[in-house]
Amino acid sequence: MKHFFLFILFTVAAISVSAQEKFTISGTVIENETGETLIGVNVLVPSLQMGAVTNEYGFYSITLPKGTHEIYFSSIGFNTIVETINLTKNTSLNKSLSEDSQQLDEVVLSVDVEKINIRKPQMSANSLTANTIKKIPVALGEADVLKAITLLPGVTNTGEGASGFNVRGGAADQNLILLDEATLYNSSHLFGFFSVFNPDAIKDLTLYKGGIPARYGGRVSSVLDIYQKDGNKKQFKATGGLGLIASRLLIEGPIIKDKASFLIGGRSSYAHLFLPLFDIDSKALFYDLNTKISYNLDQNNKLFLSGYFGRDVFNISDSFSNSFGNTTVNIRWNHLFSEKLFSNLSVIYSDYYYGLELKFLEFQFDSGVQNFNVKYDLRHYISNDVKLRYGLNSIYYKFNPGDVQPTSSTSGVNPYKLTDKFAFENAAYIEAEAELSDKLSIQGGVRLSTFNRLGQEELNLYLDDNPILFNETLNIYEKADPIESLSLSKNKTMKSFANLEPRFAVAYQLDNKSSVKASYNRMTQYIHLISNTTSPTPFDIYAPSGKYIDPQLADQVAIGYFKNFEDYSLEVETYYKEIQNRIDYVDGSNLIANNAVEQIILNGEARSYGLEILFKKTTGKFQGWVAYTLSKSEQRTPGRTPEETGINNGEWYQSGWDKTHDLSITGQYELSEKWSFGANFIYQTGRPTTYPNGQYDYNGEVIPVYEDRNSSRLPAFHRMDLSATWTPKPKNDKRWQGEWVFSLYNVYGRKNAASISFAENTDNGLNEATRLSIFGRIPAITYNFKF
Repeated sequence: MKHFFLFILFTVAAISVSAQEKFTISGTVIENETGETLIGVNVLVPSLQMGAVTNEYGFYSITLPKGTHEIYFSSIGFNTIVETINLTKNTSLNKSLSEDSQQLDEVVLSVDVEKINIRKPQMSANSLTANTIKKIPVALGEADVLKAITLLPGVTNTGEGASGFNVRGGAADQNLILLDEATLYNSSHLFGFFSVFNPDAIKDLTLYKGGIPARYGGRVSSVLDIYQKDGNKKQFKATGGLGLIASRLLIEGPIIKDKASFLIGGRSSYAHLFLPLFDIDSKALFYDLNTKISYNLDQNNKLFLSGYFGRDVFNISDSFSNSFGNTTVNIRWNHLFSEKLFSNLSVIYSDYYYGLELKFLEFQFDSGVQNFNVKYDLRHYISNDVKLRYGLNSIYYKFNPGDVQPTSSTSGVNPYKLTDKFAFENAAYIEAEAELSDKLSIQGGVRLSTFNRLGQEELNLYLDDNPILFNETLNIYEKADPIESLSLSKNKTMKSFANLEPRFAVAYQLDNKSSVKASYNRMTQYIHLISNTTSPTPFDIYAPSGKYIDPQLADQVAIGYFKNFEDYSLEVETYYKEIQNRIDYVDGSNLIANNAVEQIILNGEARSYGLEILFKKTTGKFQGWVAYTLSKSEQRTPGRTPEETGINNGEWYQSGWDKTHDLSITGQYELSEKWSFGANFIYQTGRPTTYPNGQYDYNGEVIPVYEDRNSSRLPAFHRMDLSATWTPKPKNDKRWQGEWVFSLYNVYGRKNAASISFAENTDNGLNEATRLSIFGRIPAITYNFKF
């Protein structure tokens, strides 16, 4: 570990000593029409072969020799501007870029075709723009962030109608999902049919699959970092869309022109309004709200207040009612100490709520997770060759595993509160990026994380600290009986953990068009999603690490080759990842309203490895990409003693989201100013599953016998989607502009299996298999507008 500290010290000391006098140019780049800060703008000085890139708040800093220089500000989708400056002192230079109407619709992936990005050591990261996401055909015609990222290599989900996503063989709960830095615990509406992200409100999206920078922590598979727009500081604007299932509207504008702005956007589904016409006494709906206020106090200070609120509601007649969703509030303060030191302070509240009412049993069940988060991050532009980032992060958690309350005086259910759990997570990090030569760049860092499991009202204690026993006679695991119960104040720590998480990446430039990169990262995850399904559901239980649950630890290495052509780019990466302390449930576990989950789980391990290929075209009338992943994802939970069988007899078995082959082809073609077309084709190996391979009769009941866990697979998944966009008046000078999007999901009507179940045919007494398919062919029409 000392090598990482030596690396940090080396990069700080590596500032070149030159007799030539130098000065720093810094500033913010915004969009001319809206005042929106721009992320990823290239600030280039070709004569010196130097450059910088604006950060997530549009800020840049570059140090140049004294003298006259031509500085280029460029970003795909915007006109490049050139500024000539006679540099004699440290200078603030803010610039605004105007949209290039000929390139605006050509943005596919964020600017990743410049030479400066070939040189950067960051790898295993992909960015998408809202413009790209809206062009991709999806079910029900609603642009969808999660469906878009699953078209990237190394990213998949467990099937149609599944919540969440899986990255490089990891589980859905192993992804850190951030919206304006606030953590989201649920990423989907309507159990996976829609994502929680309103594409009209999104400014930038980056998915880190590996080589994850030290500023991120808390999950072991990936980071999905999404930033909302700040709001138009120039004029009032509205954007929206009307679909068959859901509609959306976003309004933004200045509070004080060029100084303060607001943004408010809402979405809602309304298909449930038509169900009574068909005598269906049920409903399924979602709604969400995005809000943001930004205020430029002065040249060196900016304030942001952003929020998100989303809910899903399900009612089945008079028997069942279900509601769940996320709530976040975030206050951020940007402060510029100098032209080389940028800081951001964030205070964040995040809440995930799940409520279930069983009306026929007359009781209500509520659960959820709350956290309060304080972050302070600094970015130090020491020189053009050396850049530092460092900061602190503290998160306070409250876990509500369940609260059962009767809904009437006649209910036979007694009030029952599962024990709340509390925890405190802290982290400090430092990361550095340095260019050691014209060809070699490195990025390294370290994150020190701690986790304190705080006291609770009732903690079970067991003989030999063993909450789960193995019955050698029956060859099964059984719950241990607590020997006593302990109550501790939540101001006291009952279990603490500390982990050092090194991160390292290196890039070697082979020539002006290609490079090879390698990375290593260790990640720690202190909270766990305990589930017996392959994708997240509202019934799942979030549990913190503690006396009986250890944190997950992941080590990942990756190596890749990257090449840019004239209009194309190629990325080839291979990776290997190991995870310690991966929790698995024993057979026959009951997770609902369980106040002692330690009695049904065992610690195991997981591993995944694979090859990813991404070939993309990002300019011209035809754009798109081909993504292919060849991978393996496995878990193993061996017995704790030679006598124990563990899970699946202690053998490796395929994880529920393992997909050997995953091929995605997506493309968009601009036929004319009025017409453009999009298409997707997806092929995936069928999801692992467990089938019965025998049966026996016990007291007149037929009991199935199952094969080894996940040793079979569902049939292969594949489908094709098409879309056409018609803009009636592409050069309309009036404020109202509109377009029609026609889409057809699953063109050839493939009945992809969501599951296969087995049951006895009551007519002939024979066992038979039944395939459940969620989607067939789905046409949709959406009208998008802005004014």
